[in-house]
Amino acid sequence: MAQLRDIVIDCSHPAPLARFWAAALDGYAVAPYDDEEIERLRSLGIIDLEDDPTVIVEGPGPRLFVQRVPEAKRNKNRVHLDLTAVHAEDEVDRLVSIGASVIERYESHVTLADPQGNEFCVMLRRG
Repeated sequence: MAQLRDIVIDCSHPAPLARFWAAALDGYAVAPYDDEEIERLRSLGIIDLEDDPTVIVEGPGPRLFVQRVPEAKRNKNRVHLDLTAVHAEDEVDRLVSIGASVIERYESHVTLADPQGNEFCVMLRRG
């Protein structure tokens, strides 16, 4: 039986988007770089970690694998994250303060976009 390992997020610049998601999600952080990974990146000509084409965000659930892709986002996501919080409206405000934008408000949830336009929702009611 398969197990969920990563949720992959496509974007144009992974490092800042990974930092956004690490700040957005409770208990998540950008995975630290060990010496072996730094050397691997350098062998590829990547000196500044800010230019890493793939950044992992780790936490208590599935990892987020944030990867650079050449094409721009064109349409609505086919898969997105649904978040929940005890104080959902306060959480929407917090997410906006770290770079998200509100797309639309509904009775049950708020649809937002991360700093690179990927949609996600904050559920306003549990269930």
